[in-house]
Amino acid sequence: MAKTLFTPASMIKLHRHDLPPGLDFGSVVAVDTETMGLDPRRDRLCLVQLSAGDGTAHCVQLVPPSLGGRGADCPNLKALLIDPAVVKLFHFARFDLAMLRAGLGIECAPVRCTKVAAKLVRTFTERHGLKELCRELLGVEISKQQQSSDWGAAELTPEQLAYAASDVLHLHALWATLEGLLRREGRLELAEACFRFLPTRGALDLLGYDDPDIFAH
Repeated sequence: MAKTLFTPASMIKLHRHDLPPGLDFGSVVAVDTETMGLDPRRDRLCLVQLSAGDGTAHCVQLVPPSLGGRGADCPNLKALLIDPAVVKLFHFARFDLAMLRAGLGIECAPVRCTKVAAKLVRTFTERHGLKELCRELLGVEISKQQQSSDWGAAELTPEQLAYAASDVLHLHALWATLEGLLRREGRLELAEACFRFLPTRGALDLLGYDDPDIFAH
């Protein structure tokens, strides 16, 4: 039976505008974003969550100049996301990479994506959402109650921050399980090729090539 985990507020670090200098996330950092909507060409990037897989989530709130903030002026966050020595681990990287490119003007690489990995090896199911994967592979139940909320608010609620943190706190464990399945099924090399393409896929989406998809018939 899956166990519901609640993220203690003490394990969530909220930073406005940028990461503080000197934070070390190791060689693999889990990353997620919260936005005003699902169109990276229209909707604002509001929050970037990160975790080193140590049980702590760092949430960077990006406040636009219209609300007295610095917008995309976040050099420490950008440096981490473009660092070629640090792998960025996402779930549904295609969307997040497009949003980070649009919101921060960066190409985030190298990357891994647990959704792509799940689709390559879990071909017996269509259930590849983060909630389903955490339940089925880790025995952890995460809440999606705050998924549709106002992430552009000046002050985020504790419930919003707990939701945002849950999206990165389990990605390291999830990737470890999925990497084992990719190796078992002989599809790790194929997955790595897909991961290398994801930043380009995000760039194509920003140019409007998601519909029609240039890879479709």
